[in-house]
Amino acid sequence: MLHGPAVELKEDHATPHKQKLGVIMFLIYAAIYAGFVGINLINPVLMETTVLLGMNLACVYGFGLIVFALALALIYNTMCQGYEKKFATPSIVKGDVNR
Repeated sequence: MLHGPAVELKEDHATPHKQKLGVIMFLIYAAIYAGFVGINLINPVLMETTVLLGMNLACVYGFGLIVFALALALIYNTMCQGYEKKFATPSIVKGDVNR
């Protein structure tokens, strides 16, 4: 019951742009996560501080990291779709004599 791919895969000309975007977003997230780890290493008592609606900094920062990761994923997906549309090469160009 094996079969081939549902669509014909072609070269993705947007790959370099998508890779660069992914690396930039990863570095941004890694820096924010490093802040979380740094606080826990340097001053763990600070994480007990109540900051929002009775929740301590550890909970707010932790949930914030999760929400931020999901937001980055949605932004990445949207921007990659834009890159793919921008760099897509049409299979048939109007007026092309080499069809």
